[in-house]
Amino acid sequence: MALRLVLMLAGAIIIYLGLDLGLGGMRTLGWQGSTDFITVTDPARFAVQDNHARFVGGVWLGVGLVLLAGSFAVAHFRTALIAMCALVFVGGLMRIASGDTDTILAMQVLPSLLAELVLFPALGFWLFRTQPGTRADAR
Repeated sequence: MALRLVLMLAGAIIIYLGLDLGLGGMRTLGWQGSTDFITVTDPARFAVQDNHARFVGGVWLGVGLVLLAGSFAVAHFRTALIAMCALVFVGGLMRIASGDTDTILAMQVLPSLLAELVLFPALGFWLFRTQPGTRADAR
């Protein structure tokens, strides 16, 4: 039961974030705070980057949907769920690749980074240890 609840909660949060970025673009819908943090100096270039951001938001939404669906059928989605955890971990590594330690260690980013680099690998390991065909919360 605990594994299912963790998957459901993680899925719901990621769906929320994916919708915010996917529907709102780089400016977002404002579900996480102010939307006035961008000044557009090249509207054509911004439109392209905004479109790419919407795509990434849609991918994030998809990850959340897989986690949420997996919370109802862990054994069926087990491999996909482990893959989603690995994708989130890779995303966390890309944050580090920015080299901007001030931003990475800021409280607006650090909790997400820790979730990506610690909690999601732990969730993936938990899923890995859960044998197909057994109760999801047996371990």
